[in-house]
Amino acid sequence: MNIISYNVNGIRAAIKKGFLDWLQAANPDVICLQEIKAQKEQLDLSLFEKAGYPFHYWFSAQKKGYSGVAILCKEQPTHIEYGTGIDHMDFEGRNLRVDFEKVSVMSLYLPSGTNSARLDYKFAYMDEFQAYILELKKTRPNLVICGDYNICHEAIDIHDPVRNKNVSGFLPEERAWLDGFLQQGFIDSFRHLNAEPHQYSWWSYRANARANNKGWRIDYNLVSKPLENAINRSYILPQAMHSDHCPIGVELTI
Repeated sequence: MNIISYNVNGIRAAIKKGFLDWLQAANPDVICLQEIKAQKEQLDLSLFEKAGYPFHYWFSAQKKGYSGVAILCKEQPTHIEYGTGIDHMDFEGRNLRVDFEKVSVMSLYLPSGTNSARLDYKFAYMDEFQAYILELKKTRPNLVICGDYNICHEAIDIHDPVRNKNVSGFLPEERAWLDGFLQQGFIDSFRHLNAEPHQYSWWSYRANARANNKGWRIDYNLVSKPLENAINRSYILPQAMHSDHCPIGVELTI
């Protein structure tokens, strides 16, 4: 199973930049989208079906033009879970899960800490999300959590760790949370197979950051421990240019 995660920073804008042609060429079995910034009724859903994804699920924020996640599948899941059941999370459309016979796949869009209020919210969200996942793993142990975590884990994951040490996304407390989350039974599938530096998934639109590869790796496909031996390949696709993020992928032999 080839799974891709992609923060598209607006699905309608991404489509105008050639997203659907790219999707057909990439041809994942499942693609998890974040920051779709659209309601389902604002989209021509037949476009996704023509691209080879007859099963598509959308979980938008209540606020129009904001946040939202989606999952497109080639095969029909056995179950779809919209949200977490935690109201403040679900209001912003940040979690969507599809279950298959052998694996469950979640699209996650974790909040960013753009100001002090949102940073406080981000930490509260992270704590509640971790508790939710620990409970979920009891019934869905084969779990892949794909998405934009808005956290760089290690110094290797950011172009300038020294100057960004006090910036949200690379704060010691955020990195420690991701440490703890991984220690609860998850694997960073990219770092599991790739040790090279300068591998990023997001670049600021400012100061020609992408052309100079001054980026951050804040998107992850975290794979639960029972699937460790199934991780066959993990990769980043920086050549896809539909967003300020790029797609990341993991291939599982299941």
